[in-house]
Amino acid sequence: MTEAWTLKGELALSCSCMVFCPCVLSLGDHPPTEERCQTWAGIRIDEGHIDSEDLSGLKVGLMMDLPGIMSRGNWTAALFVDEKASAMAVKGLTRIFTGRVGGTTHLLSILVGQFLGVRQVPITYETQGETRIISLEKYGGGAITPVRAKEPGQNVMIRNSQYWIGPDVIVSRADKSRFRGFGRNWNLAGRSAEIVKLDWGNQ
Repeated sequence: MTEAWTLKGELALSCSCMVFCPCVLSLGDHPPTEERCQTWAGIRIDEGHIDSEDLSGLKVGLMMDLPGIMSRGNWTAALFVDEKASAMAVKGLTRIFTGRVGGTTHLLSILVGQFLGVRQVPITYETQGETRIISLEKYGGGAITPVRAKEPGQNVMIRNSQYWIGPDVIVSRADKSRFRGFGRNWNLAGRSAEIVKLDWGNQ
């Protein structure tokens, strides 16, 4: 029987597209601006559980390397889990982020062709003003800031989309962005980024 799970919080993602990622509006049918998509993300879990295991307060990181059009699959991925997570939480988060318990992340079980494994490391996800500061210790991190809108005090947003991560996406830019690990050495500063509120689950 598949475990019930929910996850609410926020994701901040940095990718290699020079301008805002076309995958959001094309739902993965348009190629990345740089032929392939190199991306990492930090996730702050405010509330969550899998079965009876509480996930609230934990942080997660993802690395994904896509060879071209997102919807065609053959992704390579790795997962990073907060060092504070229990063994059961690590197991549950691995099942969620490999799509094996259905729901919002089920497509990862279809699109990821190579899963490089899980690393349990110190992860921080902080908000300074409107900038999200993320660190995956020994692997990288960055600073992601929303793009300001014409209306004072507002950010550029995409609303009510069918994007799998979440319908409302804050268009952002990576002030700093590095990822080093699994044979990769990326500097994505100045490139596309996004911030999305998460409300995921399989119920």
